[in-house]
Amino acid sequence: MKDIVAAQSVSNFFGEVVGDAMRARGVGATGGATHYIVSLLADYAHPDGRAGEALARPLTLLLDEALRNPDQGERFEQLRSLGDGVLYGCGFFGDHFEARGVDPKYLHALGARAYGSASSMLRHGTDDGGPDLFTELAKNFDAFVDVLADVADSTITMGMENPRALLKVYERWLRTGSQRLAAALTLRGLMPTRGAKGAPQ
Repeated sequence: MKDIVAAQSVSNFFGEVVGDAMRARGVGATGGATHYIVSLLADYAHPDGRAGEALARPLTLLLDEALRNPDQGERFEQLRSLGDGVLYGCGFFGDHFEARGVDPKYLHALGARAYGSASSMLRHGTDDGGPDLFTELAKNFDAFVDVLADVADSTITMGMENPRALLKVYERWLRTGSQRLAAALTLRGLMPTRGAKGAPQ
């Protein structure tokens, strides 16, 4: 029973912050896509290794393996999981990838392709013109990454109750320049500013 209550609480929390982030960024999404993203975040909130699992190997290799898998069920699951992993990774750890010299556009294109390929499998042989969740995720991948980045900023600012947590938020602000993080730091008496060339002061 406690697990059910905890899961509902996590989903409710992410439902609120995802909704706030989408409104703030003017991102229009179907109810299905919004629910999918909330469920994705709730799944990744559990420490079961899913996030690391999806990104543990070279992404181009994972995509190639998925596309070549002769088992359609496994292929779809691999593509969906890859899209999920790249979306979550770019939203929560985009600054980490950039620091390692990985082009965000490359990652976004790869994640969008994974979702697009999953969508093609579902629509194969049909053309009902109805809404397609994975096509929506593929087409709006960049926007959904931005939404998840805002969610990441929201969650990290919630724990600013001690100097170590405050430093963590400040370090993330240095890497990302997030306005949300800057506002949270300002509320706690810090005034994050950047110099003329974008260097933090």
